[in-house]
Amino acid sequence: MKSFKMLSVGIVTDEGLRDFPLIDGIIINQENSHRMWILEMFIDKNYQEDFDKWMTNQELLEVKVVISYPENEPAAFRVSVEAVKQIGDNISVLLKGRLKRARAQYAEQLLEELLGEGLGGDELLKRFESDMRSRPRLKKDIQESEA
Repeated sequence: MKSFKMLSVGIVTDEGLRDFPLIDGIIINQENSHRMWILEMFIDKNYQEDFDKWMTNQELLEVKVVISYPENEPAAFRVSVEAVKQIGDNISVLLKGRLKRARAQYAEQLLEELLGEGLGGDELLKRFESDMRSRPRLKKDIQESEA
């Protein structure tokens, strides 16, 4: 098994990427034949209702996780909520699932999308810099999740 520090986590919803501010988080590659990963996050208990609902409904969630270093590309996982436990004023949320298939880097896909919109010059540069900071969901990812 290998473990990594989880720096940020966002869950893809119909409204877009919803970030959950971490108090702490860890991600574990179980390195087993099922290629399973365990994600545990420690967050404010104000989010408990959301995770309880997802656990009760046994929903498969797409999550984007930044691991180890802030400049790393977010890794995409398909997970289910396995447990939610209150600890003081916070909750521990245990997620289990698989890493989604490897894909081209976000920057390259974003640039391709912006060029496809006909952007160029200073407008392209400003939009690229802005979107690299905010990391909106790419059209290609939206189409894949709707298929």
